[in-house]
Amino acid sequence: MVTTTVGVIRESDPHENRVSLTPEITTKLTSQSITVLVEHGAGAQALIPDSEYEAAGASIVTRTDLFSRCDVVTCINAPNEESRTLMREQQILIGLLQPQQDAELVTQLCQRKVSAISLDLLPRQLSRAQSMDALSSQANIAGYKAVLVAANSYGRYFPMLTTAAGTSTPARVLVLGTGVAGLSAIGTARRLGAIVTAYDVRPQARGEVESLGAKFLKLSSVDSAEGSGGYARALTQQEKQAQQQELSDHISKFDIVITTAKVPGGPPPQLVTEAALDAMQPGSVVVDMAAGPWGGNVALSKANETVTVSDNVIVIGNDNLASDMAPAASHTYARNIAAMLRHVLADGEPSIDATDDITSATLVTHDGATVSPAVTVADDASAVVTSEGPAS
Repeated sequence: MVTTTVGVIRESDPHENRVSLTPEITTKLTSQSITVLVEHGAGAQALIPDSEYEAAGASIVTRTDLFSRCDVVTCINAPNEESRTLMREQQILIGLLQPQQDAELVTQLCQRKVSAISLDLLPRQLSRAQSMDALSSQANIAGYKAVLVAANSYGRYFPMLTTAAGTSTPARVLVLGTGVAGLSAIGTARRLGAIVTAYDVRPQARGEVESLGAKFLKLSSVDSAEGSGGYARALTQQEKQAQQQELSDHISKFDIVITTAKVPGGPPPQLVTEAALDAMQPGSVVVDMAAGPWGGNVALSKANETVTVSDNVIVIGNDNLASDMAPAASHTYARNIAAMLRHVLADGEPSIDATDDITSATLVTHDGATVSPAVTVADDASAVVTSEGPAS
């Protein structure tokens, strides 16, 4: 009997600690007569030793051996240059490939005739795709972690505490963007005892915010930016400027600001200006969850750095906070990968059905051609204000 071989590569990004499959999922795959190969050390940063994969039925191999033998290769981020040269025709690659940001990757995948499936292109409004929704599973963890990072840098209490020495006032937290990450941040900050306010350009977000016990900030400058499928539409330049100005007037009232507004394939919108940072109180903390190669939601924020700006305001830039909780994030991501594997392994063998709505949306390259329209997203997509769209 011919069996499918699935490979798990070690991530090459020094800031990436997650792994795409865990021993739990490996056990399920091997029980279905699927061969699993794991690159040596793939799970080390997620605190998973090679021995646990071996106990789950996997074989530990070199990267070269893995690519030469696997039908399907799983990853978190797109493979590096070395790995791309090892990919071969009809191999299936599954991960958060972000093809809109890497034209060279798409070209190389076409040249190698690799069938590349990018989970960040998943049509999240489809109910049957929810188990594959890696963006949501990782955003939920990142939103939680963002609050913990903020609390660790904030020099005061989050909750109101009454002691013999007096009463401390609770922290005032503002969350900008109420997609999955934003809602997770709201819930976490509330559980820590903070007074939480949140803002989103989608009017229906108000009910979600208030159901978590937070206050919804309504701006008069942008009445509604409702888009299709529960996502926000792009703001006009005039709306963006008015939004920034009105937000700046409110931001100075908060001790902690968490921004979550990412844009797939484009630069994120700036929501917190230098003027807003200047108006914040000393010791205030801003966590920019969109800070990356193309900038962030916060002026002066830098990817993977913590900087002190203005009058001792701390700005933390990190668009990959899920990686800082690698064991938990790998656990949920592996389940997303397992769901996608069930989808593409029809009758236990690799099968790419380009007419399927999930496959057609996530398939970037196939048979030597680029098949995804998402790699040609318009430049003005950066005007979108919310990060992940509707909470799932």
